[in-house]
Amino acid sequence: MQKFMAEQQVFADNTLLLDSRAEHIPRGVVTAHPLVIAKGKGAEVWDIEGNRYLDFVAGIGVLNVGHNHPAVVSAVQQQLQQVSHVCFQVAAYPGYIELARRLNQLMGSDVAYKSIFFTSGAEAVENAVKIARAYTGRSGVIAFDGAFHGRTSLGIALTGMSQPYKQNFGPFPGDIYRVPFPNTFHGITEITCLAALESLFVAQIQAERVAAIIIEPIQGDGGFLPASPHFMQALRQLTQQHGIVLICDEIQSGFGRTGKMFGYEHSGIVPDLITVAKSLGGGLPISGVIGRGDIMDAALPGGLGGTYGGNALACAAALAVLDLMEEGTLLVRANTLGQQLRARLQQLAEKYACIGDVRGTGFMLAAEIVDPDSRKPDAALTQKILDYACQEGLLLIKCGVYRNTIRFLAPLVTSDSQLEEASHIFDIALARASGRLG
Repeated sequence: MQKFMAEQQVFADNTLLLDSRAEHIPRGVVTAHPLVIAKGKGAEVWDIEGNRYLDFVAGIGVLNVGHNHPAVVSAVQQQLQQVSHVCFQVAAYPGYIELARRLNQLMGSDVAYKSIFFTSGAEAVENAVKIARAYTGRSGVIAFDGAFHGRTSLGIALTGMSQPYKQNFGPFPGDIYRVPFPNTFHGITEITCLAALESLFVAQIQAERVAAIIIEPIQGDGGFLPASPHFMQALRQLTQQHGIVLICDEIQSGFGRTGKMFGYEHSGIVPDLITVAKSLGGGLPISGVIGRGDIMDAALPGGLGGTYGGNALACAAALAVLDLMEEGTLLVRANTLGQQLRARLQQLAEKYACIGDVRGTGFMLAAEIVDPDSRKPDAALTQKILDYACQEGLLLIKCGVYRNTIRFLAPLVTSDSQLEEASHIFDIALARASGRLG
């Protein structure tokens, strides 16, 4: 691995600080790589020892515009000189209002939209459910196997993976129902999933009692599984038929990651509500719900909000991100990078039998790792590949219900040379994990 000095004095080493981390921070929050990061720029980070890494995690899909984009840094610095925090529930401020206006315009429909802001993705999900329940007067919510919607109690209840998220944290909020999500590689068809939904209405909850169906257009932590246009259109027709609010969770798939501003745009439908977070803030914590105005207005005054929701600094950062996105070059870049990465991963799949599937949309791609002989999910081999990649200077993380899928979430500002370097390192990691290299 190449070694570069970060533009600051090296004051410690990873081991010392990680020992301190173990002493002072609970084990429940996992750190995927044994590193302490001191600096980031674009698609690269440096640890406190000066080692350089290509960051293809990007804060788990938070940094589509890259680390410390100059436009984001400048916007936050300017806002910091004016006001850092007011709390929108005390007094309004321009950034919050302007951000809502611009996001509403992005929905691209003749229907009036409204937006509200929070701090984390889980908050956005919880409030979307609250809004849907207030609007419909119903309580039931349907989610999907493999979904990830946050670590709060309601978020965990909606999440379709038992470990590590549910553990012994229950009981969870009720009136949550789940159906399978299409997964061609594992033999779960769209027909099966839609039939399960109809069966759910017959056997567990009447459609007239369902407030919302929440879906990720491309499942994130569940394994980067895209929902096809046909499947999304079927859900849209079904929800409209039964007066159910359709919520698209765009927290990981939004803001250019899939080659369009939002993942649902690939399907030709418009949801009632969408949840946003992650790359909206360019590294600052902000989330939100965007939706039809009549639905968004269902909650009575005082029913929605949060102390730091739509913080002034985060709104300034988000407006800078929207400026960058609306220039158009990053969306084009997402598609170009996605085509290049997909081609490289497919080449590696031909070379290494442990890559069972390559999938995703735009620059939101993943490789599912399986045992070469049994073709069953291989979480242990997946972890070896991740560890070897880190040792060579490439940061990646896993996902999927079996934790055997490697996801690629590099910034959209990644250069061609950086992508080629990352592909080469991933090749080396696969070779080492497969025993082809020492």
